[in-house]
Amino acid sequence: MKSVIFVALLAMGLQDIAAVIHSWKAFYTGTTGLSQFPEFVAVNLVNDELMGYFDSKTNRFESKQSWMTENLGQEYDERQTNTLLGHVPTFSNNIKVAMQRFNQSQGVHVFQLMYGCEWDEETKEKKGYWQYSYDGEDFIAFDLSTKKWNAPVPQAVLTKNKWDNDKGWIAQAENYLNQICPEWVKKYVEYGKTSLMRTEQPRVSFLQKSSSSPISCFATGFYPNRAEMFWRKDGAEIHDGVEKGEILPNNDGTFQMSVDLNLPSSEDWTKYECVFQLSGIERDVITPLEKTKISTNEVSGNPIGIVIGAIAAVLVLVFIIAGVILCWKKRDN
Repeated sequence: MKSVIFVALLAMGLQDIAAVIHSWKAFYTGTTGLSQFPEFVAVNLVNDELMGYFDSKTNRFESKQSWMTENLGQEYDERQTNTLLGHVPTFSNNIKVAMQRFNQSQGVHVFQLMYGCEWDEETKEKKGYWQYSYDGEDFIAFDLSTKKWNAPVPQAVLTKNKWDNDKGWIAQAENYLNQICPEWVKKYVEYGKTSLMRTEQPRVSFLQKSSSSPISCFATGFYPNRAEMFWRKDGAEIHDGVEKGEILPNNDGTFQMSVDLNLPSSEDWTKYECVFQLSGIERDVITPLEKTKISTNEVSGNPIGIVIGAIAAVLVLVFIIAGVILCWKKRDN
């Protein structure tokens, strides 16, 4: 049940990368002990792209995609606002209950909910999930196959027993995850197909902190986030000395990723190349390694500053959803 945030795509061919799986996810985060941070934050993602945002300081849900306003109108934002306002006191109470069960009286604590669904456009397979976490660890999760709640920690058993006996709630959750959510995913994809179904090629560059540091092949500005990147030597993919990073969002709706290679200075660098593969694009982006094209920290105005800026722009959003994504990814292990 242990995993990392953003499980990397490993040992996948281009055929697997091209599989079209659409998704909608909601991440609700309640916090305590953070005076400068909203006590409640909600974000919605469609195909892992930010769709809407709400927090308890503004008390307003705001659509983040132009196609949402064009197809759903301002009424959608108003309905979401009214719904999420009701969750603010609920999550405040949830944190208090969790603190009591974990015998905690103070400190910084986070209670989160992640729910949503996936729809495979090719196989028509549907998958739903509804999970809660506390301080970044699994707390309780709904199992669609058994129609039961799983409690991985003893502090959640009381909640499990109560919810397992609530047949109306179970029927409602099952209907939402199996029927309502996938239908909305199809609508969202149709409404935003110009944006959501687009493809954007990456800008690829080589970065290195110092002459003794690993060489990072960095790709940014690509869309969608179904992508793979790896190193090759003499035309064959290599794994030794290679460390792959996560796919991360940029603040313009595109994505970035990197893959590092530890390479001895005595090695013949001309034998190496970085390969990037993107869903929907048949031709690989192949970038041969050249020493003269490597940017380092010592070079003024180098792309490393751009990388840092891009990451900083999304740190708040990553903080909001990281714990829940950790909880979500655990279900695949």
